[in-house]
Order: sequence, then C-alpha cells, then structure tokens
Amino acid sequence: MAVSTQQLAEELEIFGLKCEQAVIAKLAELCILYGHNEEEMAAELVAFVSTHGVNLTLETLNSLEHEFLSKRASKAQHGASRDSGHAGARDIVSIQELIEVEEEEESLLNSYTTPSKGSQKRAITTPETPLRKRSLSARSPHLLLSPSSFSPSATPSKKYNSRNNRGEVVTFFGSAQGVSWSGRGGAGDISLKVLGCPEPLTGSYKSMFQKLLDIREEQGLRAAQVDQEPVTLLGQIGCDSNGKLNSKSVILEGDREHSSGAQIPVDLSELKEYSLFPGQVVIMEGINTTGRKFVATKLYEGVPLPFYQPTEEDGDFEQRMVLVACGPYTTSDSITYDPLLDLVTIINHDRPDVCILFGPFLDAKHEQVESCLLTSPFEDVFKQCLRTIIEGTRSSGSHLVFVPSLRDVHHEPVYPQPPFSYPDLSREDKKRVRFVSEPCSLSINGAVFALTSTDLLFHMGAEEISSSSGPSDRLSRILRHILTQRSYYPLYPPQEDMAIDYESLYAYGQLPVTPDVFIVPSELRYFVKDVLGCVCMNPGRLTKGQVGGTFGRFYLRRQPVGVAGEERQSPCVAAQVVRI
Repeated sequence: MAVSTQQLAEELEIFGLKCEQAVIAKLAELCILYGHNEEEMAAELVAFVSTHGVNLTLETLNSLEHEFLSKRASKAQHGASRDSGHAGARDIVSIQELIEVEEEEESLLNSYTTPSKGSQKRAITTPETPLRKRSLSARSPHLLLSPSSFSPSATPSKKYNSRNNRGEVVTFFGSAQGVSWSGRGGAGDISLKVLGCPEPLTGSYKSMFQKLLDIREEQGLRAAQVDQEPVTLLGQIGCDSNGKLNSKSVILEGDREHSSGAQIPVDLSELKEYSLFPGQVVIMEGINTTGRKFVATKLYEGVPLPFYQPTEEDGDFEQRMVLVACGPYTTSDSITYDPLLDLVTIINHDRPDVCILFGPFLDAKHEQVESCLLTSPFEDVFKQCLRTIIEGTRSSGSHLVFVPSLRDVHHEPVYPQPPFSYPDLSREDKKRVRFVSEPCSLSINGAVFALTSTDLLFHMGAEEISSSSGPSDRLSRILRHILTQRSYYPLYPPQEDMAIDYESLYAYGQLPVTPDVFIVPSELRYFVKDVLGCVCMNPGRLTKGQVGGTFGRFYLRRQPVGVAGEERQSPCVAAQVVRI
C-alpha cells in the first residue's frame, strides 16, 4: 500500500488540522500498519481528537494506535480477521516486513499470510529524512522486534532496567595496557575456517536407538589383560553402581576386542593425588595380588594435542577484537529481549571484528516457554531474533558466528547439534554470517577458538572426584581433563538430560588441535585463566534470572607466519568479562 504524506496533510487541512512532519510520518506508518488510506486515517484521527479533546501530537498518535490494537484484539477474539492485503499487527514480523526497502527476494514465514508486494516495496519516509535503497543497516534494532506479539504479558524487566553497573569489567586476563576495545568491524582480511570436521553435520540422528555394545565400540578403548604381576593398564574409568562415583566405587574397564570388556575394581589408597571422572581414559600402574582388585600406584595423565600452525591461507596477523556472548537473551520474567537489544547496541558501538553468539536464543527453560504462553511459534520467534541481530548489526560490519544450544527450544535436541538453518540471508549478509555446529573448532585468521554451548564444567564438576596434598583449582582440573582427553564431552555416561549420538560425537566432538582460546559458557561463576597454554573463558550468560549478566571480549595479535625458533606466544593478548 502506497501512502502519500502530502495527501495526508491535505486531508487533515480540510478539517483545520496542521501538524509537524514527524506526526505526518507516524500517520503514514499507521496507515500501512492497519490498512487505511489517507482519507480513512484522517477521518479516524479527527474523530479521535474530537472525542477525547486532545491536541495532535505524537503522544496522541500513540493513544490512537492503542485504540486500533484494542479493536484488532477484540475482533480476533470473535474470529474476525483483516483482509490479507492489510498488514495489521498480526505477527512478530509485520512491522519489519512493511518497512523493508526493495527486499523482494526475502522469503516470508510460511505459516502466515503473505502481504501484497506493494506493502513490501513502500518505505516509510519523510521529505526531511528520505530513506535510500539498502539503508536497512541504519535502522534501529528496536523496530525489528515486536515483543507484544510474543506474549500477552510482554512487560520489560524492572530489575534488569534498573541496573547501575553496566560496562563494569568483572575479571580480566593479560595486560590491557594500550589495548583499545574497539575493532574495525571486520575490515580487512577475515578468515573463518572450521577445523576437524570431514563434512557439515547435517545427518539424521539415532539417539536412543544405539545399542550399548555399539557405543562401546565407538569409544574404542584399549586395555591390557588383568595380571597378578605389576602391570600397566589402559582403560576407562567407571562406577561399580548407579550412584555417584566415589573413591571406593572406581572401576577400570577395557574394550571388547582386547580385554572382552573386562572390569576390575581399583584401589586408590596408594595414590597421593588423583582426579577422576566417569568416562576418563587413563593409564594406571599397579598390582593385582588377589585377582579381584587393582591397587593403583601411578596415574598417568593424557597429553594435549599440539597447537595449530597457521599458514598463509589463514590471512593476516593484524590485531583483532572478538566479542562472545551466551544466551539466554531475555530475563526470566520478561520476553522483551531488552538484553539482546543492548548487546546489539554494544556491537554497533565497539565494532568487533568477529562476534560469537551462543544459544539459547529462545530458552526452553524460560517460564513462558515452559508454560506455553507464547502466542507465536517457537521457530518464528527464533527467526526474528536472528533477523534483529543480523540486520541490527549490519552497519557495524562485524562478522557473526552463531552456535546452537541444547536449550534452544526449536532446534535439534541431540548432541552434537547441526548448525542453525536460516535460508533468508541476503547476499550481503552471507559474507559475514556463519552458522556452525555445537561443538565447533573455529580458526579466526589462524587463532583457533574451541566453541561449545553445553555446560560441560557443571556436568563434569558434579561427577569428578579428587585428592590432593595441597590447594587445587577444581575448574582448572576439569579444563585440563578436557584438553588432555581431547574431547568436547569426555563424560560417560553423560548427564541425564543429554541425548548423545555417539557416532557423530566421535566424528564431530573431538578436539583436532589444542585451541588457543576455549569458550566454555556455564552457570558457574565467570572466569578467564590459562590452562596448558590455552586461554579458557567462561563469559557467563547475558542474563542471570531477572538481572543482567556478562559477556566476554578478546584482543588478538598473532605471530607472523613462518617465524621459527621462537617460543610460542598465545595470540590472545588480553581478555575481559564485562557486565551487559
């Protein structure tokens, strides 16, 4: 529907009403939103002003809009619907669709009525602020979300909006002296490359259909035959019961090929220090004098893989800034996505070279999701979140990497997870948007980031047992296990709510190299620390219940390719965890 601001002004002048350009522009928007022509809108406005005895201002128009919304809601309750050519406020993307400029190739949600082509082509403009072609990048991300369509009770979170500590650095790593936490918006040569995957993870899953014997074969352990003499054994740590692992319930289990799946209890009393968890592959020295229990005297840790060696294909070694954030992107008491909009604002201001965004984008644990209070399909809400991020950050130029989560209510709930599917990307956005699997090893100009949205620290921390003669850092131990076990999920059996496809796990869930940076989002407290030369960060979650959370950022400066004879230097110069 084409709307003329000049004709609107003329119609209002007939009734003796004169108004500013901003009011005229708002009226044009309302015409398109609710399917009114200039004459009808002028008549509605005159009737509203006369009835309520108010002046013609933007506030008056807001009140007028609420009148329309009330009428629409009332009609919907009685089964009435507008003509398909009228836009109305009928779904979460209606506003966005109506103000898009010549985006004719963009596909619409299949489950909703497709508006006419005319309503897509017309831009909302005023004579003072004309909107040029392809100017969507400058549009406010607030226009891309319509939270009231998500839920009938979409009210902002008071606790989140009343916070006074935004931008506070809560922990850091390295030296931030001389570091400018502003990127170049992806300018220059940015190379993003997934490592270690033979092909994209898109196949069907067999979760809950795999036999235990097949899982054991996938794990492929090698264990020696139990012997009465002092021996060295290779096997997997297990528990002798269905309860939690403890120092008295440890068993060592071998595979079927080399030891017929034999199990033997392990006595840990001779070990001064140990750290064990179910599923851990270990080498133990000891003796089995009775044939019923193996008394361990030495425990050997695994050896981490070498670091990635960059090549000329990995691009330049100039300084880069990387931002990372993990969902949820709404507070627990609201579905308005205010934290997400704040993050988009930060991205536009700081212009990081790469933004890595972890799910959940629509959290399966959100109380309005669990209670089925959303009025829009989960898939549609998720797509609108992506559209908000992608289009809202277009002016920054930052490359975007999206990592799914098992808590994304609309997505495949089996680990490892395939990438998100979003076919609506424009040609321009395909150059800067990347969807990867969960987990993923991603090279950013030769600096390898290990990415996982699964709360591995919490899962393993609940199962690990240890003994030490001195102080010990539990989180560092767990991170060390992950790096030396060379797996994104070495815990077996997994946490109860984890559905794992083991064929895919051993193809896509292994570390191809020791990463330079390991991102491990967790419900546990945020941190940044060096473990075996790898900078590990828990950036926290963007929201924690009803309050704001944290996100992370990295300052990278990689050594030039071909520099030999020098000790390895981490490409991560500095890192910070910051409050949203």
